[in-house]
Amino acid sequence: MTSPQTAGRAADRRSWAPLAVVLTGGFISFLDFFIANVAIPSIQSDLGAGAPETQLVMVGYGAALCVGLITGGRMGDLYGPRRMFLLGLALFTAASAACGFAPGIWFLIAARVVQGLSSAMLTPQILAVVSHVYTGAARGRAFGAYGLMLGLSGLCGQLIGGVLIALDVAGLGWRTVFLINIPIGLVILTLTPRTVPRIRTEAGAGLDLAGAALATVSLAAVVLPLLEGREQGWPLWAWLSLIAGVPLFVLFITHQRGLAARSEAPLIDPGLFRRRGFAVGVAAYFVYFMSMGSFFLLFAIYMQEGRGWDALPSGLLFTTMSAGFFGSSFLAGKIAVRIGNQVVALGAGLVAVGYGTVALIVAHLGVDGSAGWVAPGLLVAGFGMGLVAAPLPAAALADVDPKHASAASGVLSTAMEGGAALGVSLVGLVFFGALGASPSPDRYPRAFFLSIAVIVAFPVIVTLLVQALPKPAPAVSEASQEEGSDTVEQPVC
Repeated sequence: MTSPQTAGRAADRRSWAPLAVVLTGGFISFLDFFIANVAIPSIQSDLGAGAPETQLVMVGYGAALCVGLITGGRMGDLYGPRRMFLLGLALFTAASAACGFAPGIWFLIAARVVQGLSSAMLTPQILAVVSHVYTGAARGRAFGAYGLMLGLSGLCGQLIGGVLIALDVAGLGWRTVFLINIPIGLVILTLTPRTVPRIRTEAGAGLDLAGAALATVSLAAVVLPLLEGREQGWPLWAWLSLIAGVPLFVLFITHQRGLAARSEAPLIDPGLFRRRGFAVGVAAYFVYFMSMGSFFLLFAIYMQEGRGWDALPSGLLFTTMSAGFFGSSFLAGKIAVRIGNQVVALGAGLVAVGYGTVALIVAHLGVDGSAGWVAPGLLVAGFGMGLVAAPLPAAALADVDPKHASAASGVLSTAMEGGAALGVSLVGLVFFGALGASPSPDRYPRAFFLSIAVIVAFPVIVTLLVQALPKPAPAVSEASQEEGSDTVEQPVC
């Protein structure tokens, strides 16, 4: 006969099953943005593609993901986070198969765009499930697990991609970085209906199609030139597109306010931005990822093009940063109990110190000294990232009504992707400007140092923005929380 203690422990294990399932789906989605970086040289050689086409393999995914997140988030609020997670994951798995068996470069590019759009459907639902299913201390731990997943997907992307390509399973080469998603996706598709609860949504509300179109077009007008403009030498179309993005965003905001004033259902409830925690949190998230996205790219370029390292050893060096991130992720909650949202300021400050240390060492080493000397700086930066990864989105979403959880998560994810794109573009101007048209290896350290001088300003700005966040409410123990919710139906087991 099962004892009450054993039954209680079993219930606890089941209670974390929804989180484990959606985080696994989110991991392969976020990982796919970074892992494909490693495969670009092999793709270019195998498919006989030029640099502009292979660049679109990355840009197609990133742009589609960024422009679709807001609409994908709203669809989760309307039709249910679980349903949209399943739909997005099914499309993502199918698109991964198309990428893995792509016969040519343009087929691969089209499949990557579908991958990005499907990722935009599923990723906002992760935080929505967390917001609906977990409360009190359990929600804090769930946010911690989300931050850990998000950080490790970025930090481990190059390493995992390098290992898969080096193993060359069945002679598939670069194709394995996409095909690996198929068995994982199928397992998650099977487990989701059994573990993730069905969450009731807004009855009778319809999708704001005009708002979705305006959001997509305005984001595309800004994101595409940010991702592709530098590679093409900032042509006229890129500047015209950026300029056109301004009135398009104004039109989108005006449309949303008009719907809200008429008590209709806008794509994004303008009331979300009247909540100081959400508005400041989104701004801080945007600025934080301006530094993170640009540092990852420039450090990889310095190691691979400046020092001539292969992707695998370069990815192994990132494990130092991963170790710091992994360690601090388990401490972030305890530190937050003592200092509240200042844990984010502490983490951002350590990121700035870590980046600055790496830059100084690189400037001293050049391209000849042992690259192992940068490990302490990477460790400090990774430790700081772990203190930001979970507390910052938790602070941004703390006061958001659960019925808007998916839409708010979509806005937050858009800030992340948009911040990374803008950071790469701005810092890229400094880095590639310092390299010149025909760079020699000895110019990479100076270009990297000058770029980091710009990058460290972003986490410093985050520390200032955090001061405007409202103080978090006192923690509520899990024992005081009621079991279940009247908006959540139990999954089929």
